[in-house]
Amino acid sequence: MEVADFPKILAFCCRWCSYAGADLAGAMRLQYPPEIRILMVPCTGRVDILHLLRAFELGYDAVFVSGCHEGDCHYLAGNIKARKRITKLKKDLEAMGLEPERLEMFHVSSGEGPKFAGVCREMAERVQRLGSNPVKRKAQVA
Repeated sequence: MEVADFPKILAFCCRWCSYAGADLAGAMRLQYPPEIRILMVPCTGRVDILHLLRAFELGYDAVFVSGCHEGDCHYLAGNIKARKRITKLKKDLEAMGLEPERLEMFHVSSGEGPKFAGVCREMAERVQRLGSNPVKRKAQVA
C-alpha cells in the first residue's frame, strides 16, 4: 500500500476539551491510529457545514467533530449547534450517495484521554469497513 492509499481522517477538536483530551492521550502514551489529523478549533460551534464538506472534497475518508460535553461548552451552546449541523449534514450526505457513517460528533472532555484514543480507533475501524472516500479529488491529502 502506498502512502497516498492510507486512509485519512480529520478531527475538528475544540480547544478547551477535546484537544486537551487528545493531548492527554499523547501524554499517557495511548496508541491511536496515525491516520487521524487533528485540527484545533476555538469551539465546535464554529465548525460550519462547508468546512466538513470541504474535508470530504479534499479526500478525507472520514471526519469527526469532538467537543465539550453538552452543558459544559465554554461558549454555552456551541456544541449543541455543532450537533445539529452534524445531524443535518448526515442526512444530506446520504442523499448525495455518501455514507453518513463517515461523519460523527463526539463529546470528549480534557480529562478523557483514553476516550479520545477510543474515538480515534472507532473512526479508523469505520473507514476500514467503508473503504475509501468515493468523492476524493485527484490531489490527495498530505
